Amino acid sequence: MDLSGLQKVEGTDIRASRFRDRVSPSERTAVFHPASGIDSDLVEAWKQLAGQASEPNIFYEHWFLQPGISAFDHHPNLQLFLLWAGEAGRSQLLGLLPIGPESRFGRWPVPHIQNWVHPNCFLGTPLVRKGYEPEFWHHLLGALDSGDWPGFLHIHGMTVGGPLDQALRDHCREQKRRCDLVQCEARAFLQSDLGPDAYLNATVRGKKRKELRRQAKRLDELGDVTFCHHSDDKYLESWIEEFLQLESQGWKGYGGSSLDSSGQTRGFFREALLGAARAGQLERHDIRLEGTPLAMLVNFHSGRGSFSFKTAFDEAFSRFSPGVLLQLENLKLLDNPAIDWMDSCAAQDHPMIDSLWSGRRHVGRFSIELKGVSRRAIFHGLRFGEDLMGRIKGRAIIDPTEV
Repeated sequence: MDLSGLQKVEGTDIRASRFRDRVSPSERTAVFHPASGIDSDLVEAWKQLAGQASEPNIFYEHWFLQPGISAFDHHPNLQLFLLWAGEAGRSQLLGLLPIGPESRFGRWPVPHIQNWVHPNCFLGTPLVRKGYEPEFWHHLLGALDSGDWPGFLHIHGMTVGGPLDQALRDHCREQKRRCDLVQCEARAFLQSDLGPDAYLNATVRGKKRKELRRQAKRLDELGDVTFCHHSDDKYLESWIEEFLQLESQGWKGYGGSSLDSSGQTRGFFREALLGAARAGQLERHDIRLEGTPLAMLVNFHSGRGSFSFKTAFDEAFSRFSPGVLLQLENLKLLDNPAIDWMDSCAAQDHPMIDSLWSGRRHVGRFSIELKGVSRRAIFHGLRFGEDLMGRIKGRAIIDPTEV
């Protein structure tokens, strides 16, 4: 691995004398690695980390993050914070987080440091090897404290109530460092011991189930209706083109927000799906009428979890609810012994998926104080302003871990 671009973090040694499988916590190596300098050795260590992550997050796996870095705008100083078990590049990778400076916080010109997400990245939870959550936060915050990073640390889109959230709060509490949950949303989440039919009966009222059966029957009357499932790269290139075309024909296409509306998003989508297929983590579903797709769905798997990434449907057939019918097929995930849950990646109060999935995953934004007089002043001033605006507008942050 080329280590020429690494920034040494104060208090760590990036020149361990030899590789050892077992090293003490004092021998960990924390580095900031330029996002533009990812090589094959780092990717291999990255793959192993993702397979052992405390909280799976496909959005920070190499095959998803690298196309995003190439496609979307970001600060030129975007870095990968890496925590190694021993010598950098010659030991296990224990944690990874894309991170960089930001000049604005919402509408306010407040410089700070933030994990990097882009418009198609729906989770910002760091990739951390199970059991090393406290060490990850200890080294990350220590590195930021001792460096010249601006303002405070902001973590966008992290799972609330999970092992990494708990470890972060515990660490900040021990250090008497403020760690505030500043925003929280609940999005649909699929997890149950029930089978698909039993889950549907328990979640969706009888009248709605009857209507869905009626729509499926009426659709069958139009011709040959098929449900297809792919977990490989068979016909993937043509399938991607069909998806892009289907999505662009709907409201996203009219509004200029479809994946096909720009070369950046089009190329990113293609590369992400091809990368997921190579990694064996792609799952595709579609419903077709006489071979023409009416609805299409992209899922990604990681560990024992799954993420519903993108869906598209033909609005000309909306009276048959093809997207909903496809999601009913997607419930067969509950019969898959290798998968325990699926994150919808949908917005809070989504009218379709919220009516089908009864579970909820809380995802939030955290602001964390950094050491230094000026940085603490920026943090406390900003948090005072946020709290004041929240009271004026009647917005209360409900922390699900305290309910």
